[in-house]
Amino acid sequence: MAIGVFGGTFDPIHNGHLAVAEEVSARLNLAEILFVPAGRPRLKLASPLATVEHRIQMVRLALAGKPHFKLSTVEEERTGPSFTVDTIADLQGQCDAGDELFFILGWDSLIDVPQWQEPSRLIGMCRLVAVPRPGYPAPALQALEAVIPRLSQRAILLDKPEIDISATVIRERVAHSLSIEHLVPESVERYIRKQGLYAVAKH
Repeated sequence: MAIGVFGGTFDPIHNGHLAVAEEVSARLNLAEILFVPAGRPRLKLASPLATVEHRIQMVRLALAGKPHFKLSTVEEERTGPSFTVDTIADLQGQCDAGDELFFILGWDSLIDVPQWQEPSRLIGMCRLVAVPRPGYPAPALQALEAVIPRLSQRAILLDKPEIDISATVIRERVAHSLSIEHLVPESVERYIRKQGLYAVAKH
């Protein structure tokens, strides 16, 4: 079975994430896609970061009614920093012997893979599926191959969808009491408003 793995901070999950997952699923004929919210993101964000519990709940709400999309809390359950290679290893251990994992990432992230933890081991455990990011050129696979042998055989470059929705912009719009309709699923918008996420504290 071909299984997609879509990791991210999902702060919040938005319609762009769902569009990418739908496109990758259709192009690669994936049986399902696992959404894996980052448990402890190492990069600090300028805007307030929702707790992992809030981010998991928003993903759960966004995936409701989409049986081929599933939530995985494997990173939240692990202690210490989260590395993709560890997440893939954990998921591989939960899969059947004949299953193949496809890790979804942006063009910009693929360029950074040589700096990731154990990249050669990572591409041995899964295929990398890189999707466009606005403002970033397509990665030069041959250049990456010089650093990580076999990368070009293990990476799939897609030319769409080109989604220009940013979680940062969504958080900023919420902080300024602006609409985020059509940027996130309705259930996620309601949750954000109800929980007061990303709102600027009033003094």
